Amino acid sequence: MKHSVFLDHVRDVIRSNHFSYSTEKTYISWIYRYIVFHDKKHPIEMGEREIGDFLTNLAVERKVSASTQNQALNALVFLYKKVLKIPLANLDFRNARIGKRLPVVLSREETHKVISNLTGEFHLMASILYGGGLRLTECLNLRVKDLDFSLKEIIIRGAKGTMTGGLSFQPL
Repeated sequence: MKHSVFLDHVRDVIRSNHFSYSTEKTYISWIYRYIVFHDKKHPIEMGEREIGDFLTNLAVERKVSASTQNQALNALVFLYKKVLKIPLANLDFRNARIGKRLPVVLSREETHKVISNLTGEFHLMASILYGGGLRLTECLNLRVKDLDFSLKEIIIRGAKGTMTGGLSFQPL
């Protein structure tokens, strides 16, 4: 579906910039949607107006969140600046509305009830996610050698952000 000579070239540029695999998938997806939105016109034939039309459609018609629209914007800016080497001067589009919803957070007791109903590796993973504040991909990438029981530390490799070193944990 999303394989073409052009998108393969975009993948190569993303990889040469050392972006994560999840960023690669996301950017390719947004670039593909942008191309399909404009009836499969090549991006080199389009510019700021078409980017604005696409982003406005996301906000107005599809009613995406502001963060989703920003993700699409970042993918398209990357496409034009790094892949096509076309500078973008003036993007004009309607911004998506920033949601006013507060996140739903489980209490400590509710969290304990959920985790206590899990078994095996699911119990272990949920405990690590909750107790260590890891992202799901960080937990999935853990290896046995990343656990130091004597120091009560977990080594997180390739973490997002600026965290370095180990993370101390206490068993539930």
